[in-house]
Amino acid sequence: MVSDYSQYAWLIPLFPLLAFLALTAMGRQLKDLGIYISIFAMLASFIVALLIFVERIGGKVEDYTWNKLHWLQVGDFTLNMGFEVNNLNALMLVIVTLVSLLVNIYSKGYMKGDERIHVFFGYIALFSFSMLGLVISENMLELYIFWELVGVCSFLLVGFWYFKPEAKAAAKKAFIVTRIGDVGLFIAILLLFWYMPGHALDFTSIHNAFTTGKIDPTIITWIAILIFIGAMGKSGQFPLHTWLPDAMEGPTPISALIHAATMVAAGVYLVSRTFDIFHASPDALLVVAYVGGFTAIFAATIGIAQNDIKRILAYSTVSQLGYMMMALGIGVSYTSGMFHLFTHAFFKALLFLGAGSVIHAVHTQDINEMGGLSRKMKITTWTFAIGTLALSGIFPFAGFWSKDMILTEAYEHNQLLFWVGVIAAFFTAFYMSRLFFLVFMGSPRGKAKTTDDNHDDHSHAAHIAHELHESPATMTTSLIILAVLAVVAGFVNTPFNEWLSQWLTGHDHDEKANWTVIILSTLAGVLGIGLGYLIYLKRTIPRDVISSKMPWLYTLLNRKYFIDEIYDGVIVKPLRGLGWILELFDVYIVDGIVRLVAFTVVGLGRLGSRLQNGQLQTYGVIMILGMLILVLAIAGRRFIHAG
Repeated sequence: MVSDYSQYAWLIPLFPLLAFLALTAMGRQLKDLGIYISIFAMLASFIVALLIFVERIGGKVEDYTWNKLHWLQVGDFTLNMGFEVNNLNALMLVIVTLVSLLVNIYSKGYMKGDERIHVFFGYIALFSFSMLGLVISENMLELYIFWELVGVCSFLLVGFWYFKPEAKAAAKKAFIVTRIGDVGLFIAILLLFWYMPGHALDFTSIHNAFTTGKIDPTIITWIAILIFIGAMGKSGQFPLHTWLPDAMEGPTPISALIHAATMVAAGVYLVSRTFDIFHASPDALLVVAYVGGFTAIFAATIGIAQNDIKRILAYSTVSQLGYMMMALGIGVSYTSGMFHLFTHAFFKALLFLGAGSVIHAVHTQDINEMGGLSRKMKITTWTFAIGTLALSGIFPFAGFWSKDMILTEAYEHNQLLFWVGVIAAFFTAFYMSRLFFLVFMGSPRGKAKTTDDNHDDHSHAAHIAHELHESPATMTTSLIILAVLAVVAGFVNTPFNEWLSQWLTGHDHDEKANWTVIILSTLAGVLGIGLGYLIYLKRTIPRDVISSKMPWLYTLLNRKYFIDEIYDGVIVKPLRGLGWILELFDVYIVDGIVRLVAFTVVGLGRLGSRLQNGQLQTYGVIMILGMLILVLAIAGRRFIHAG
């Protein structure tokens, strides 16, 4: 069956691009109209993406490729550009456009009053365009162009509040750290160009070459690992994860967009899109699996000792991305990783936007200064609770089904990774219950900020009683829609109905429910939530039970294993020292030589101008001095020879 809608997939990134151009050209003049231009552009993109998705699930639709744009020609080699639509990127198109649309709607309320709101919406439109272009790219070089544009957009949005030093530093850190991974991806593309038959870079040719064994296995391993290094940077895998928590300095809607549907999703999508390469190299799959597994438990342990609501969610994202990479590395297929990406997009966007709703109300990000918010913020509380349960993997929420699919594959193929996943699930449930109970339950704590500098800070309790209110409808609407998706999205693929697995791969899957995995993973989630309840709500167990007895452990987790400090001491400071030495060499050696030559020439010129002054007496003295010098030189030479 030939697709009717896939041929219009190029419109999906075009709409947000046009919105960006309009907002950039005349954003101030458009005022509030500019906001609606961005929202309706994303709505148009979502409608087209949904039509393509529905068409593809409705019947056997062939993959659609258009690559008639001749971009480069060198000798006999021609590089074409275009777009491609298959089941994998059709799913991604729906995820990206839907989350971007909801973030746009939410931002209308969250960013109200910001002087640069038109710039903000322009950046969001450019970000969405970049990610959508990446998703439908027809070849690796085209994907890389959009890949870099995604990185530029993250820099612009993380540093949107550029007047804050922390935001500027976070934007630069995100840009530089992800560039490290991008070098790996770039080298992988060069190797592909060199070793692919006919230097082809399109995904169809890559599929044919790597499934038929036309390339040396050692080269395949190198290409796969280098691609994964690129994915590590974008998807925040250890050791290139450090930029992701710092990116929380940007506006909260951007945190939701980055963590749910764009930047971090790009790395997982890249590995899935090039899965044929990884599947041809068992060694590369092991690297992906173990890096992902380590990242999952590493970030989860850090999350339990953080106090910033957005940073807790950021480390949660790093951990969940580790789950996705672990699933891809196990190597059964890319279905489980993509399924978790699908469900995670909804409940993580929900949690970040819920956090934004909280911050919008209490003007602080420290969970120790919150408490009792459920009394006045009913919608935010209930939707955040749904997101918490989904992330914790509690039945029947979306995260339960996707996480259990990953753990089932790990249980059957790698027991070590299975137990890593179960322990990480326990930590996830624990730190999310800690966050929820401290923010929404119990009594108000700490102090809320006041906008009146002439009065003492009001107590947080007074703020709760008199000032706190639910967020506007533009914000809560997105929360409600995402909460519904966080409940129902997991049912597209269960052990009893593996529709998504069959649809993505085109193969029938005969996997049964593994009750051992279901019981153990559910038990891990329930125990994590139960422990959080006993410590932070019931207070049966003292909150400082760990920090008082093992303060070194709490400090280690709170300081994120001192990874930033290690990087600063091992990499940043030595590079700064080298830069200082090179600066001295440049200033005093290179520039010094240049200045010496210039000084010498200028000095000789000035001397010449003084000597040639038109006075005969001066010329006569110079001639006599010259003659004396010659006589002395000749006499000295003869004396030397005579001796």
